[in-house]
Amino acid sequence: MAPVKTKAAVIAAICLSVAVLSYMLPKYISKKKNLQLSKKKKPRNGLIDAVGDTPLIRINSLSEATGCEILGKCEFLNPGGSVKDRVAVKIIEEALESAQLVHGGVVTEGSAGSTAISLATVAHAYGCRCHVVIPDDVAIEKSQILEALGATVERVRPVSITHKDHYVNVARRRALEANELASKLRKDDQIYGGPEQINGYRSDGEMQSLVFSRYCNGGFFADQFENLSNFRAHYEGTGPEIWEQTCGNLDAFVAAAGTGGTLAGVSRFLQEKNSNIKCFLIDPPGSGLFNKVKRGVMYTKEEAEGKRLKNPFDTITEGIGINRVTQNFIMAKLDGAFRGTDKEAVEMSRYLLNNDGLFLGSSSAMNCVGAVRVAQSIGPGHTIVTILCDSGMRHLSKFYNADYLSEHGLTPTATRLEFLGIK
Repeated sequence: MAPVKTKAAVIAAICLSVAVLSYMLPKYISKKKNLQLSKKKKPRNGLIDAVGDTPLIRINSLSEATGCEILGKCEFLNPGGSVKDRVAVKIIEEALESAQLVHGGVVTEGSAGSTAISLATVAHAYGCRCHVVIPDDVAIEKSQILEALGATVERVRPVSITHKDHYVNVARRRALEANELASKLRKDDQIYGGPEQINGYRSDGEMQSLVFSRYCNGGFFADQFENLSNFRAHYEGTGPEIWEQTCGNLDAFVAAAGTGGTLAGVSRFLQEKNSNIKCFLIDPPGSGLFNKVKRGVMYTKEEAEGKRLKNPFDTITEGIGINRVTQNFIMAKLDGAFRGTDKEAVEMSRYLLNNDGLFLGSSSAMNCVGAVRVAQSIGPGHTIVTILCDSGMRHLSKFYNADYLSEHGLTPTATRLEFLGIK
């Protein structure tokens, strides 16, 4: 009888184990799910931690029209509303680490809008202020946003980069002036215990003519065009994110270039991961980068003798296109380039709004033109990634203004993608 009892005991033990497991397993699974959910919903550590890690979405209408998977990196979902948030954070952090910028200092920048807005957005989080110099022909809402963010805005006329009053050159001077002011204030503090006093009255001397208050703690010129913090922001951030989000399964990347940082950082990272990934430039009117990539010469027909545009960037696509090779652009690894037009960018923006609900800015629309051009070039069945730099919210007075578009012959008329040769 002993074996029967032993067998019964074993069966009872098994039944008890199953009962316990049945009771505990759902609790374990539920706990694991809650743990995973809590990780996903974990609060980010302030504004700076919220920059980056933007979603990559399938642009359905373009994917279906081309037979390629066309994906857009939604950089307009950054806290400051654009891809330039990454650059602003990297520039300020590296400047603080190197002591080129100190707490209470002023970050100066010459920008057509997006980088300036990003700098103004994140500067406060680092205890700094922002002074921005922008061309006076950019959309007025950009300067309004900057002022609302607490930045000092200086608008100047558009001139060549070789001119001393080009917005970038003015911004560089402002940083030097801020440093000179800070140095004089420190000297006054050491000699007089504060601003120099004459007959009982405080005198700031030439400081009154400067654009900074006498409490300025020095300046730092962000220099987004030449500062390689720009490149590193995308090489260390945007590129790896795209690689991870696609699981490395992509065939091409395309974007326009202003400073060249995004295109350079992403293209170099992706091609180091897989040399078969093709990277392309899409270039707007008036820019010489297309010719530089295709022919090795920075030249456009608009620059022929007697035909040079008064403003070579007389295009509706703000923030992209340039007629010089920056230190950031030099870092790019490109397989080719495409031309885009203002009309194509306008038509693309309305097409995406009507078909995908995407309300994009001018450079984002141009990038999507580039994505279709790449799809047409390499054929269906490929995965192509581009950057959705910002939304249309900063482009209401020009890019989304019916009267402005009509005056410049850019009124959208397309019903589908016929403007890119797709019926």
